[in-house]
Formats: sequence, C-alpha cells, structure tokens
Amino acid sequence: MEWEKLLNSNRLKGGRRPEAPSRPNYIQDYDRVVFSEPFRRLANKTQVHPLYEHDHLHHRLIHSIETSSVGRSLANQVEHQLLSSEVEFDRRFSGRINGAVQAACVAHDIGNPPFGHSGEDAIGNWFGDAFADKNLFEGWSELDERKKLEFERFEGNAQGFRILTRTDMYREDGGMRLSFATLGAFVKYPFRASETEKPKYGIFEGDWELFEEVAQSVGLKKSYASVNGKMVERYVRHPLVYLVEAADDISYNIVDLEDAHTSGDLSFDKVKDLLEALIGKEMPRREHQSDAEFIAYLRAMAIGEAVEACSNAFMQSYQNLMSGSFEHSDLVAASSVAGQISKIKKISREELFTSPRKTSLEITGRNTLRKILSAVAPVYQCLREKKWNADSLDGYERQVWKACGLDLRAVSNEYEALHSLADFVSGMTDRYAMKIANQF
Repeated sequence: MEWEKLLNSNRLKGGRRPEAPSRPNYIQDYDRVVFSEPFRRLANKTQVHPLYEHDHLHHRLIHSIETSSVGRSLANQVEHQLLSSEVEFDRRFSGRINGAVQAACVAHDIGNPPFGHSGEDAIGNWFGDAFADKNLFEGWSELDERKKLEFERFEGNAQGFRILTRTDMYREDGGMRLSFATLGAFVKYPFRASETEKPKYGIFEGDWELFEEVAQSVGLKKSYASVNGKMVERYVRHPLVYLVEAADDISYNIVDLEDAHTSGDLSFDKVKDLLEALIGKEMPRREHQSDAEFIAYLRAMAIGEAVEACSNAFMQSYQNLMSGSFEHSDLVAASSVAGQISKIKKISREELFTSPRKTSLEITGRNTLRKILSAVAPVYQCLREKKWNADSLDGYERQVWKACGLDLRAVSNEYEALHSLADFVSGMTDRYAMKIANQF
C-alpha cells in the first residue's frame, strides 16, 4: 500500500473540489464530526459506568475527545519518525496522517448504543429473539441469513460507518462526506458479519458498496481468511487504523484507572502502582498534592509513555503494516507496554466491569432497550402492510411514530425497516432511553 492513495483527501460522494489551503479536508472532517448530532449524543452515553452520578467520571464524548488528542500525539510522532527515516514518505503529506487519525479517533465511538457494550448485546439478543418469534416480523421473507446476522450481532462499529456515510448531514448521499483517508482510518474491521466467526465486524451488508469505494480509493489490499471452513476474500486494514485503535486502547485503559480511583472502585495505592509500572519508575509527589492530583499526573505520564511505545512499534513493524501482513492483533500488543496494559485490562475485567452497581445498571439498560424495541417494532410491521407509505399509518402506530420521532424517510423494504429501528434505539442516550421506555 502507498501513502499517495492511503492519504487520499477526496471526499466520499463529494466530487473533486480542490481543498482550501488554510482548511484542508481532514480539518473539515474533524469539524463535521464534532458538530454533528450523533457526536453530541455521546455526552450521555456510557463509557464504563452506566447512568453515572459523579460528574468527574468519563462518558463517551469526553473519551472520544481524549482519544483524538492521544491519536494526534501518536500520529505526530509517527509522522516525525517517517520524515526523518529512510522510508519513502513525501513531505507533501505532512499533517495528513495527523489529520486523518485525529478525525477518525473523534468519530470512533459515534455508532455506540446506550449502555455501552451491554447495549450492543441487548439489541442483538432482542433481534435474535424477534427472528425466532413466529408472531414478530411474520412473513418478512426478504431478509436472508447474512442480513439477519448483522442484527443478531449488532455492532457499534458498523453503525458508526452507517452514520458517517449515510444517515447524517447529506442523508443517503455520502453522509458527512468525509475524506477517504479519514474513513479508511476509521474502519477497524473492514469486513461484514458474514465474513467473520468473531462477534466484531465493521460494515453492514447495505453499506458494502460505499465501503468498497473507500477501500479502492485508498488502495487497500485484499487477503483471505477462513470463515466456517471456507476461504473468504477480505480487505486488510488501513495502516492508520492501528494508530486509531492504539489511541483508543491507551485512553480507555489508563483513564479507566483514574475513574476507578475517583469512583472508589480501586484504592489509591493500587492505581498508583499500576500507573508507575507503566511509566517504568516511581514518580516523585509534590508537597500538598492531593491523591486525585497525583493520580492525574501519573495518568498523563503513563499516556506519554504508551504513546512513545506505540509509535516505536509502528515504525518497527512499518513494512508489515504497509503490506497488510502485520502479525499482531493490535499495535499495543506489539509494543513495550504490552505486558502492563494486559495487566490493567485483567484488573479492569475482574474488579471494575463486575462491580455490583455496574452489573445492576446493565440489567436495567438491557430491559430498557428490549422494552423500547418491542413497543416500537409494531410500527414497522404496520408500515410494511401499508406498502411502506408512512402517511398511511394510523391509530397506535401513527401515535408512536409521531411521539418518538421515528425517521421513516428511507424505509422502503424490510431490510431498511429494521435498520431504521436499530438507528432509533442505538442513537439514544442512556437517559433518553429510560425516558422513552417509561412511555410504554
């Protein structure tokens, strides 16, 4: 793969209008995401703690902004190393790695539903039950198993691509019309649900043509993977995806520790020891510095250490990243901080993600989403009976359509009907979902 194509700044469905020298497309990409309604909604979506009461705990919007900051620093280091190394990297591209990574980072969670990853599971499980229920979606024959699979394994990454390229701004005409470089850096899983045995995928069936336009425009290579005993042709990742992913990994793993100290889930000494182990040495504490201030200082130092480690890992694996043959699962795993980040992840799984309050609220979130989906689904069943003419809806279904503000503009078949339903519930904030559920 070549930087000339990988950093393609032309826009999806945006023609070839020349960039403004003072405001290149990657800056506009960042601005379009930040000023969008789906991005604003992240302010009330779960990061780790659902329906948090402490104002200093992170939510998805703050996490996204911090990830974009870390991504910018990481990309800056990589770009500086590329310019001073012997690899071929044209100085004309200066700023583009930084810009594409920062824009992709700020967008990376834009498709996440309410209640975090438990919300993804709740939506997927509801669809699985709905398809098995003979009374729900009865007679819906247009959906093949591949399309059903993406609802049964609902995925925020694929929903994010749908938002960026279809449903926001220039609706059904390129979405936000971001640059190909930014979209390439955004797609963490460049394949569909039917092309992997794992739960994670990045593109819905209905968005595949849009993704192929992106993949071809940035020159992604293809490879083969074994899926259920068959060889499937798939695209490899854009090299900048690894920087976006590393920025996310660095941000949430390290900041989760700071939040754990703030919420009282982990002791000061435990968080201090974990962060200092990541930094690689014991850090001096200033006189009169509070516990929270010292943890914040350690967090900043730990992020800096991890950024340097991951930028070095990128350069050490540069040829493999550019050829699509990178052998590690992610950039952190190939870095010098892999062991310590792995230890932090283990403690988070065992002591943070299983806390009684968090588990209780996840159950509440699951039941909330199932209640909403079950209450709203009859609107789409009725819409199908009305030959997809929303103006013909009447009675209860019309009331729900209007009261909930369901967007039925693009619904003309069963597949888009289910995506409209998923758009509605996944776009909610935690608190709005609770409010809507109380109406039914």
